[in-house]
Amino acid sequence: MHPATPTTADAPVGRTHRTPLSRRRLVRGVLAVALAAPLMFGAAACGDDEAADPNAPVKLAIFWWGGDARAKLTEDVLALYTRKHPNVTFEKTWQANQGYFDKLATLTAGGNPPDLFQIDDNFLAEYAARNTTLDLTSHQSSGKLDTAKFPKSLWQYGVVDGKLAGLAAGENTQGLVYNKTLLTRHGLPEPTTGMSWEEHIAWAEQVARTTKVPGTQDPSADYKAFWVWLRQQGKDLYNGKELGFTADDLTRWFELWKGARDRKATPTADVIHEGNSTDITKQLVATGKAATSWVWANQMPEIKKNTKDELGVVAYPGDPSAQWARASMYWSVFRGSKHKDVAVDVINFMVNDPEAVKLLGTDRGLPSNLDLRTVVSEGATDPAMKQSIAVETELAQKFGESPQVPIKGHSKVRAELIKAAENAQYGRATPAQAASQFVDACKSAIA
Repeated sequence: MHPATPTTADAPVGRTHRTPLSRRRLVRGVLAVALAAPLMFGAAACGDDEAADPNAPVKLAIFWWGGDARAKLTEDVLALYTRKHPNVTFEKTWQANQGYFDKLATLTAGGNPPDLFQIDDNFLAEYAARNTTLDLTSHQSSGKLDTAKFPKSLWQYGVVDGKLAGLAAGENTQGLVYNKTLLTRHGLPEPTTGMSWEEHIAWAEQVARTTKVPGTQDPSADYKAFWVWLRQQGKDLYNGKELGFTADDLTRWFELWKGARDRKATPTADVIHEGNSTDITKQLVATGKAATSWVWANQMPEIKKNTKDELGVVAYPGDPSAQWARASMYWSVFRGSKHKDVAVDVINFMVNDPEAVKLLGTDRGLPSNLDLRTVVSEGATDPAMKQSIAVETELAQKFGESPQVPIKGHSKVRAELIKAAENAQYGRATPAQAASQFVDACKSAIA
């Protein structure tokens, strides 16, 4: 299983678009979308496939990010669709994650967008707000896009301002990955789902004292961990178009982890920084610099490839109902596509057709269709993958309601959280000062 957002090490083949855009050019592209949208959508409406001959030739442009393995799986499933629907062929474009959204912005602004494209929760709200994405609600209610076997909170995590802007290609949730071999060697207990945050820190302190390996990576810079903690406090990361928490909330979060650092439960600031900035293959639990890492549950098998030790995965601390069925990524349809119905049918095929779901496996997360997820799980041969699937399937019984999709500016908010947390970790600012700096910096990011 691959991370929801692949690392830049993913090496593309075939048609690629690797030239990054400057921020100024990207902003111009975004503005161009807003100005050109009425024109593009008006022109496209005339040739909609809803009034066309259902057997007429259709060529769909599809764009996604990923590495070689994902490309092969996706191309195989699209070939399967064409075998079942001979009149439909595909113009396939894919590339590594780096530069993907720059290219997507260029395509949509330039009037040459793909009919069907992959997107994540960092950008879904932004594209939906620009009317780039088709509202899939009517297709869902008619049954053309079948979500009957989806966890409710999973498909709801694609709703933006009351419109279904994207359908989950797979499911994921937050996961605390720990070094089981290290704990067994020293006769230490494993962390468990439901332990409180204070209990987790006390456990990590015990691990550090016994093994001389810090018990846990400090997650104060990790928006995923902060988000779960906030939901357990009755707050959320966002509330409408604003932050869903105050500087006082963030101060308490930073103080919680300052206490953990003071107790030597976490690594030093330099090592914490390494954990904050490295890719998934170099997480501290894999490099042996901490006994746990805070990741997405489906990333555990990828981490396992980089260590000989046995790993385990549980939910983040606190009430597990604060976690939710997160869309690892989405499929969205361009609102101005001339072949909207066919594009929607392709999505439905990829998430609900048994042959298609078996082909795709868990590359984009756990299958969204719960019945087919069971089939894929039973056929999994990788022990780490089976363990990850089992844990997430168990957690699915405890998931709470999904939060709103992150708002425009989310990427900046994530970056500012890392900056503020590291200021506190290195002692450059008190928790309160770092929290105040974060809130001030985010005001312009989400304006």
